[in-house]
Amino acid sequence: MNLFTKVVKTTSESPDFINLIETFDAFLWERYPELKNDYWGNNLIEFNPNVILIYLNEKAVACGCFKKYKAGTVELKRMFVLPEARGLGLAQKIIRELEEEARIQGFETMVLETLYKQIEAISLYQKVGFEIVENYEPYVGLANSVCMSKSIV
Repeated sequence: MNLFTKVVKTTSESPDFINLIETFDAFLWERYPELKNDYWGNNLIEFNPNVILIYLNEKAVACGCFKKYKAGTVELKRMFVLPEARGLGLAQKIIRELEEEARIQGFETMVLETLYKQIEAISLYQKVGFEIVENYEPYVGLANSVCMSKSIV
């Protein structure tokens, strides 16, 4: 099969990003209904100029973004690949693109939080160099969270 992919840097106002995030949230709440109250506020995205979308044959199939966490550190957010586009290396491509953009902006470290049942995500993040660390705010004390960190310099 001949696949045409396109990487686009955009903002959180992109309709394609919004649609992917709505699909992602529906997936999360179906998989983790018991956690919706604890985590919903952590998944709200204010205006964000650091969004990457990947299109496969003109359809947005993957997304991710980052936001400043603290001086020198960004937090990887809203990583999602539609099920039909998984296994093609798109998540790794998004992470590389976001790391490069964060470096250009002067950041040195990238952190992220995922949920312990997200075994595939944890494996992916470890494959690209993230290491599990103590939970950082606002995830301190949340046993379902797995926090990770990576130097991007």
